[in-house]
Amino acid sequence: MTNADRATKVSPIAAWESLFRAQVAVMRTLSDDFPSQVVTLAEYDVLYTLSIQPERRMRIRDLNTRTLLTQPSVSRMVDRLVGRGLVAKSVDPSDGRGTIVHLTDEGFRLYHEAARAHGRSITGQMTKALNDDELAQLKDLCEKLRIGVSGGSDDCIVETPNA
Repeated sequence: MTNADRATKVSPIAAWESLFRAQVAVMRTLSDDFPSQVVTLAEYDVLYTLSIQPERRMRIRDLNTRTLLTQPSVSRMVDRLVGRGLVAKSVDPSDGRGTIVHLTDEGFRLYHEAARAHGRSITGQMTKALNDDELAQLKDLCEKLRIGVSGGSDDCIVETPNA
């Protein structure tokens, strides 16, 4: 290996640390800007996940795999959101043991309100640091990484919000 090869080779650990630290820095800023008077970031995660589903509904066990919360936290969060009228729960008609969680019209309205403010903050932070080509490259690299580590699983798919 030549000196030039050693200079350009980056260890997977260094790449991970860079990715992780960038994510933490961006999330800290986004948290500061987040419209928490509307919903919390954790509530937003649940509302966002439901908003991108067909008919804005999904089984609670699937919601568990698509959010950043743990299973007990999702169950408690759903119950709190039901209490606020933002989501509704029903028995899964295809399997009486399952629960369907549905984003209500009020829940979608509140999600949409938070998404507009959150989207402006995300856009500001991302475009402050990256140009259009770099944003496309970042998206492609992150997608490639997600597919590589998840084996192509759709559990963590991130889509453009319907806001």
